[in-house]
Amino acid sequence: AQVTDVAIIVVAADDGIMPQSVEAISHARAANVPIIVALNKVDKADANLDRVKAQISEAGLTPVEWGGDIEIVPVSAKTGEGIDSLLTTILLTSEIAHFRANPDKAAAGVVIEAQMDRSRGPMATIIVQSGTLKLGDVVVAGSSYGKVRALFDDRGKHLRLAKPGTPLALLGLNEVPEAGDKVQVLSDEKVARLVALQRTREKRVEGLASTRAGGVDILQQIAAGHIKEMNLIIKADVQGSLEAIEQALKELNLSTARVRIIHSAVGGVSESDVLLAAASEALVIGFHTRPDPAARRAAEERKVEIRYYDIIYKLTEDIELALSGMLDPVYEEVVRGHVEVRATFKAGRVVIAGCYVTDGTITRNDEARVFRGGQVVTTGRISSLKRFKEDAREVATGYECGIVIDGFNDLKEGDVIEAYGQQRVS
Repeated sequence: AQVTDVAIIVVAADDGIMPQSVEAISHARAANVPIIVALNKVDKADANLDRVKAQISEAGLTPVEWGGDIEIVPVSAKTGEGIDSLLTTILLTSEIAHFRANPDKAAAGVVIEAQMDRSRGPMATIIVQSGTLKLGDVVVAGSSYGKVRALFDDRGKHLRLAKPGTPLALLGLNEVPEAGDKVQVLSDEKVARLVALQRTREKRVEGLASTRAGGVDILQQIAAGHIKEMNLIIKADVQGSLEAIEQALKELNLSTARVRIIHSAVGGVSESDVLLAAASEALVIGFHTRPDPAARRAAEERKVEIRYYDIIYKLTEDIELALSGMLDPVYEEVVRGHVEVRATFKAGRVVIAGCYVTDGTITRNDEARVFRGGQVVTTGRISSLKRFKEDAREVATGYECGIVIDGFNDLKEGDVIEAYGQQRVS
């Protein structure tokens, strides 16, 4: 959202809208930028433009020719057909949106990504948004600073200067900045050092003061009347549940605030969902579905709240209470760890799972979910936990153990057991 002026969504004319297409559309709409759809592979015999345009319209993007505001440009990356039209559409869209930048001032931009190059040191890929960046300029990027020693374009060619809209790699910073950091040219290196030091202190204070921001803070702000719209990202196990949830949320009609569904899809909560939630200040709702490890890590790093439900009325009840400012203090679910079932054994009527702890620590009497093929098949309690036939109170990462799930005897090799508990967060 910080660096995008126009979003181009590429959709294949033969395959049509795919789940990743819907996800890309959700990101672009959340960023509130103009959208152009490039309808690729129009040279193929099975390309069906009308069918794909209908799918695009169903995804919430109405073509200009159907009375909407979305330009759809047929192209072929293979033959080059329509590329000139696409470029012309981008220029016209930019003109209508009145994108302007002054090149005659100190440069400013944003870090897209950064890394430590073994031979050249900290390297940041940035986009210049205004002004002109030149060799020798003193820059500050987040909490890093330095003098520009070298500039490279996307092909590795050396540059002496870069004007607005130019993507480039920059060498000369004292440390690796973070993606999203603002880049600014300052008068001298002493000032840049002081600014970087102040930002480092501010970041440290924020980290200590904010143990848990994100979704809970959003709910509290709604309760206080500071936010009038609740952004949601909803993931469910099946399409029927997803449609029922969306319909139930649309029926909520309160004067204090309203619900806006940024993105909804079938499947587990992904890292991309968390990144979208962070960008749009949204709550993530998982209905009969769980986040993958990458999503869980991203949620912790970006302080995004993920709420889990298995009953629709409970979900809508919580959202309604939050919108009306009456939501009670909540307990957050904390995942203790995961184990992989590698074998199963029978002891009378009880099935014992021979497991390997892949992460975290598993404790006897933890609540647990059993996943099979990425879907939850049951929830229960770890009633028995053993190590080499001996009862164990807990088993850590990297160790094997035997597990019995209370009341569930259909464990199979390849199942994943997730142990979890509850922790009060507000």
